[in-house]
Amino acid sequence: MGDSVIEGATLAFTRHRNLLFTVAYEMLGSAADAEDVLQETWLRWVKAHLDEVRDERAYLVRITTRQALNRLRTLSRRRETYVGPWLPEPLLTSPDVAEDVELAESLSMALMLVLETLTPTERAVFVLREVFDVGYDEIAAAVDKSPAAVRQIAHRARQSVEARRPREKAAPAEVRAALVSFQRAVETGDIQGLLDVLAPDVVLISDGGGLRQAALRPILGAEKVLRFFAGIMAKAPGPVTGEPAQVNGTPGLLMSVGGEVDGVMAVRIEGSRVTAIYYVRNPEKLSGLNRRTRLAR
Repeated sequence: MGDSVIEGATLAFTRHRNLLFTVAYEMLGSAADAEDVLQETWLRWVKAHLDEVRDERAYLVRITTRQALNRLRTLSRRRETYVGPWLPEPLLTSPDVAEDVELAESLSMALMLVLETLTPTERAVFVLREVFDVGYDEIAAAVDKSPAAVRQIAHRARQSVEARRPREKAAPAEVRAALVSFQRAVETGDIQGLLDVLAPDVVLISDGGGLRQAALRPILGAEKVLRFFAGIMAKAPGPVTGEPAQVNGTPGLLMSVGGEVDGVMAVRIEGSRVTAIYYVRNPEKLSGLNRRTRLAR
């Protein structure tokens, strides 16, 4: 293969790289695995007969989807032995992701967990159709199904997601105010302040992966969530602080204890109350917090 062909392939791949990463991450919930999928996609891309490729974007998305599906089936078996609840690897995202409402919702911890309830093929079809607006014929080629079968899968996956996705949304001003109140209460150990900002039926899901302290099951209710935070603060070797950040396109906090990174909290806010907290403490999922991830549709 000549240098000019390699250069053209590289330029095309680079042009679509953010899109391909986003597709892989939405299917896998892991930035590390998404990067591996991109490497596999690249290796197959440079071996393709590029002069016969009519639509670079569609062809690359097809390769990425196939590689992500293969890896997703392996990950599904691995997660059966995961210690405690599994949460997606958090991404620090830029403000432009939050401005794309549909993309931000699809990346949110809440919806990513809903996607975990789908089969690998259902997840691939839903992501490609609902998030990236890929045509049924292209999806069919990517998942090795007929277009008619893909339409049925898309309908079934959409119904399943709609039955589970959060409904109510808060105004941006309410979100900012609730996040500030929550951050202040956590940092100061203000019990009443936490009770004021937590919804009575708040749920907290913490992911330590067996490497850091975390609840082995979701915690339901403001009083129990309060006790969880009290336990962490009682054992903290130094001050507990939170830095506001966009986590997967939604409000969140980068948590530090004694000046050391402790984890990432993504929060769901409805009205003026925190209704869900997703706390990732597994150190294997925190390696990408020194940079913002570039995403695209």
